[in-house]
Amino acid sequence: MATYFRKERHSVTDLKIHLVCVTKYRRWVFTAESLGVIEKSFREVAEKMDFQILEFNGEGNHVHALIEYPPKLSISQIVNALKGVSSRRYGQAGYKKPHKEALWSPSYFSVSVGGAPLEILKTYIQNQEKPS
Repeated sequence: MATYFRKERHSVTDLKIHLVCVTKYRRWVFTAESLGVIEKSFREVAEKMDFQILEFNGEGNHVHALIEYPPKLSISQIVNALKGVSSRRYGQAGYKKPHKEALWSPSYFSVSVGGAPLEILKTYIQNQEKPS
């Protein structure tokens, strides 16, 4: 993947996360079709909020997304919007949710990705020339 920097008025960033969202009680409810509904809603939210879904996939009880986002958004804002809209659209499409009105577990996993490994960054910082 080519390095892409988000250029804004006062910042240049490369913020990416790997996000994993699981269904309520980790119940297996997704099919290929229903995952399509989830992916479409994720992409619509991303467009409205000005972030990107670089990659998306899932299994019967969870989804993975690679997300690039601006510094003005927090990860929790992104996750809340993605889960809220996708759950609503999933129900509107006629799919059964694992528990009453809840599609998603309230928890999620996210980890920052990309860039140089930590050891290389540490070495780079340690090797900076200090002023005399």
